[in-house]
Amino acid sequence: MAGSGRRWFRIPDEVRFEIRRRIAGGQGPEEVAAGVGVTVRSVFRVIADAGGMPCRRVVSEHRLSLADREEISRGLQADETLTAIAARIGRHVSTVSREVKADGGRETYRAWRADRRAGQRRCRPKPEKLATIPGLAAAVEVGLLQGWSPEQIAGRLPMEFPDDNDMRVSAETIYRSLFLQGRGALRKELASCLRSGRARRRPHRRGVSGRGRIPDMVLISDRPAEIEDRAVPGHWEGDLLLGGTRTPSSLGTLVERSSRLVLLFPLGNDRSAEHTRVKLAETIQTLPAQLRRSITWDQGKEMASHVQFTVDTGVQVYFCDPHSPWQRGTNENTNGLLRQYFPKGADLRHVTQTDCDAVAASLNNRPRKTLGYKTPLESFTELLLATTA
Repeated sequence: MAGSGRRWFRIPDEVRFEIRRRIAGGQGPEEVAAGVGVTVRSVFRVIADAGGMPCRRVVSEHRLSLADREEISRGLQADETLTAIAARIGRHVSTVSREVKADGGRETYRAWRADRRAGQRRCRPKPEKLATIPGLAAAVEVGLLQGWSPEQIAGRLPMEFPDDNDMRVSAETIYRSLFLQGRGALRKELASCLRSGRARRRPHRRGVSGRGRIPDMVLISDRPAEIEDRAVPGHWEGDLLLGGTRTPSSLGTLVERSSRLVLLFPLGNDRSAEHTRVKLAETIQTLPAQLRRSITWDQGKEMASHVQFTVDTGVQVYFCDPHSPWQRGTNENTNGLLRQYFPKGADLRHVTQTDCDAVAASLNNRPRKTLGYKTPLESFTELLLATTA
């Protein structure tokens, strides 16, 4: 099998191209390895050498695609005329003729090589924008060091430099500067500032697990419509952020649906219903009454005392359907952001309220795309002023 042991670099160029094409098309590494006849390890090495998971290249429909070139290659091998090949792929015969002549003629034309050369010709020869504008690179580095994502940095720059068109960069440009070898616009160690902590792209995979049912639940289907459309502030989503299995520990997380403001509270190694009720009540009662209306939670047994919680605080608790994390998607997203500070498997037993407040402050001062790149704290302050006016 090609790519086994220390000989992975001997994989032919056409096989490497096919690996990247299949990965970009959505196939998993195991499926790609079986399809092209290499090891899974070789697939990962080829991807890493190319800078990580490739983004999908958008090519105009007026240009030949890889599928068109594969049809041309098959037609040439079958000794078909260029006219017949052009008719089958819906192109003018002169387009096919130029394509074949530009990439070796009938005898040596190969689809993978022609497509790669076409991609290279499409690349602009101009240097990276981040390499030519030091002030822009410095602003991006500051954002990365604060834990902002490339998308947040790209969205925030026009707000901070409204009159300077040079201070504009796309999130993809930032990722490419971090991930691809030879770019040199940003220091490579800044990749560790990304919340994933990875130095290459990877596909996203997330699992969902059940937490058990509890009595006297009010399901999300009975939740008022004003909560769903986020028109009224003061409605929250909550969950637990779990630590390692060898050292059972957790944090409580709350996020306001309109402003995305985050509140955190430590639970140590005690996530019993009674302890959770007390800590959650202490946290929610730090807010003004008009900004604590309801909480949406999953069906975790830590909320078994939800009725007493509602009696103590006046805050109604609604429960999601089983295995339906998207019903509290704002909190799911927030918990993903929190993993930058509390990685999976971390021991959370010694996390203090001071630690939680520091992490919450970092997130609440981070620009969010869904808020028009305002920060959650800015949005929450606006809501607070509006409700007290």
